[in-house]
Amino acid sequence: QGENLLYCFEVAPVQPALHQVTQCRTEGSTRGLATVPRLALNVMACEVLRVLQLTDTALVPISYLVPRKSVQDFHEDLFPDCVGTLPATNTQAWWAGDSQQVRRVSLHPARRPTETFTSPVIMDTWLQAADTGPTNTDANTDTDQSASDYSSPCSLASPGSATTSLSTSTGPSSGFASSPSQKSLQNILGPSSRFRHAQGRVLHRDSHLTNLPGLSLTTPGECDGFCANHQRVALPLLSAGGQIAVLEVPQARHSSQHGTGGCSAVTLPGSLPQLSKPGRQPDTALPTIQNGAAVADLSWDPFDPQRLAVAGEDAKIQLWRIPEGGLQETLQEPEAVLQGHTEKIYSIRFHPMASDLLVSSSYDMTVRIWDLSTGQEALCLQGHTDQIFSLAWSPDGKKLATVSKDTRLRLYEPRCSAEPQQEGPGPEGARGARLVWVCGGDYLLVSGFDSRSERRILLYWAQALPDGPLSVLGLDVAPSTLLPFYDEDTSIVFLTGKGDTRVFLYEVTPEPPYFLECNSFTSSEPHKGFVFLPKTVCEVREVEFA
Repeated sequence: QGENLLYCFEVAPVQPALHQVTQCRTEGSTRGLATVPRLALNVMACEVLRVLQLTDTALVPISYLVPRKSVQDFHEDLFPDCVGTLPATNTQAWWAGDSQQVRRVSLHPARRPTETFTSPVIMDTWLQAADTGPTNTDANTDTDQSASDYSSPCSLASPGSATTSLSTSTGPSSGFASSPSQKSLQNILGPSSRFRHAQGRVLHRDSHLTNLPGLSLTTPGECDGFCANHQRVALPLLSAGGQIAVLEVPQARHSSQHGTGGCSAVTLPGSLPQLSKPGRQPDTALPTIQNGAAVADLSWDPFDPQRLAVAGEDAKIQLWRIPEGGLQETLQEPEAVLQGHTEKIYSIRFHPMASDLLVSSSYDMTVRIWDLSTGQEALCLQGHTDQIFSLAWSPDGKKLATVSKDTRLRLYEPRCSAEPQQEGPGPEGARGARLVWVCGGDYLLVSGFDSRSERRILLYWAQALPDGPLSVLGLDVAPSTLLPFYDEDTSIVFLTGKGDTRVFLYEVTPEPPYFLECNSFTSSEPHKGFVFLPKTVCEVREVEFA
């Protein structure tokens, strides 16, 4: 009471128990609400609910409609039989134990019941009023007629249609409160993501950094191509000696996107974030890191923004310390060198919880965990029989998952054993794969290929890898592996590949259908690398979430 927002939720006996369907803004403040009986709904217009709002000066009907191609037919899936108006028993019989139920009647206009009931207790009063007022049947007829003439200010749109609104604003529609015998709208229309209207936008070219010196575009498929944190961007260069450019990112805004109409927004920069001197860079040489070997992968320490780990094709991992204020001269001596792998390294990942902990995978088919405080190998994980495509720590840091060319998915608990705790079937194709933990660390999302080179994503329950994927979704046919980036706050996964122009967006849910499609993003030029910045740089006042 006193508010001008009307929320509609679908109630389910499983989690999440409440799922918002619409949010309707009314013209006046609410003093009272009542729902119209289902027998009074305009079923031929697919009206599934009508609410009467009492304001200071008016009684306002608010109608909820399900859009259907045909309004000439009666849609039985929307309107199952409802409770009728004739009692099933009387007072004496109920006290005696009679528990009959009120007979259900059809909502089909041609099969509407005509029986009426009048309590004998008020029969005398009713008969006295019969000379001056309409009969019960006439009153019901008038009510039905006036109800069917109500306007429909609030429309419930299907996921693929535009949401219409006459006098109120309408939010996302992905379901509707239903009785156990009635199919919910979510089952009829199919569920849709709360973030399906997320929009990506490339900023003006004034904020781009151009004329970058000789970028290396040949980093392995297991590498993202470059890496960034909230302070710096590290870019492998094409020149000999494994040179890496390090560019400073100031604390000013680097990207922006507005969300309107209750929709969230996402910024997907098609270029680098705004740096200290955006625009065309000078032709003079930049100070660089001299890694000494071609770069296979590189990663910033999440707890030390000045430390950069670089894996080289010489089977070494070098740790570099970037001075405050950025590189002023070429760095040639690393802070530390980690040696132990016998062949080229694929990828490296810092631990999400503990400092000075790094994991690496190599062509020698081992996964090694390093203690950076001592510069020594802490553990070597066994069990792989072919190339390791990808590895990822669980969000709580307890487990490590890998996917490899032998089409196997493995799950380790490094503090318990060097052998895999679980194994399960991975993607069929041998061209490449990536994995990321989703849904609070309870599930694994794997991107890969099928036997016909179609790119697809697979969702696994982390506690049952041997059972195979819960869901498989085919996307398209392309040569590059999809790189997944997951936002744990919205459960949105972003997928794109090197050389692609399109970024797929899906909301991942732990229940069917598991993948809810959102607006994809398309850039004008193919991207050679794609990296997400830490969540702390998002402009939350502009509803930017990635």
